[in-house]
Parts: sequence; structure tokens; C-alpha cells
Amino acid sequence: MVDMVTNNEAQSRYEVHVDGALAGFLEYRTVGDVVALVHTEVDDAYAGQGLGGRLAKFALDDAQARGVKVSPTCPFVAKYVDKHPEYRVTIR
Repeated sequence: MVDMVTNNEAQSRYEVHVDGALAGFLEYRTVGDVVALVHTEVDDAYAGQGLGGRLAKFALDDAQARGVKVSPTCPFVAKYVDKHPEYRVTIR
């Protein structure tokens, strides 16, 4: 059960928590009006549960809501965007 996905601005990463425990994160770097999504990591204990996809979706939705462009340098996020063309308008 996913408790929540949040933006931890202090550590420049989106985090997904399961039952209160940190299960994964997506690191980012902000330069001007572009957010580079640089690294996605999910703890092995939570592998195969779709948490990486939840992180990618949350980050891309957040960028759209804030009106910023995304540079998906993380291979996982780039593949997610390929599978979800609705996010291509967000890509720089």
C-alpha cells in the first residue's frame, strides 16, 4: 500500500513511502525553468510494484502543474515518457 508520493525539496527528490517507510525516490536538479530528472531508485524490497512509475508520473504531473519543462536524463523516466506520450509536451 502506497502511503504517499511527495516532493522533498530539501533533498531535491520525489519520494514514495509505503507503510510509512521510504521505498524509493527520483532525484532532480532544477536549472531555471527546466527540471532534470536524473535518477530513479526503488528499494529491492519493493521491486515490481510499479513504484518507479508512480514516481515518474508524480514528477511529470508536478512539472506540468508548475509550467516547467523536463529533461528526462534518467533512462527509466525517458522510457516512461516514451510509453506515455501525453508527457512529451513537457519535455525540453
